[in-house]
Amino acid sequence: MLLRKMLKSKGVPEAQIDMFVKMMEKNPELFQTIAKEVQEKVKGGMSEQEASMQVMKKYEQELKKLV
Repeated sequence: MLLRKMLKSKGVPEAQIDMFVKMMEKNPELFQTIAKEVQEKVKGGMSEQEASMQVMKKYEQELKKLV
């Protein structure tokens, strides 16, 4: 899986990668929505890190339900 390789290359621990993949499998639509909103904010001039933090905070409750 491309995502797994990308996260591993950035030094993310295997346990966290597994948790993230399982969360994505439970609700792929949520992660598509998050990715789209992050992209829109980045296109608007926001840094990727800041955009990710804002969008993740917006969906914090939904993400907690997946853990």
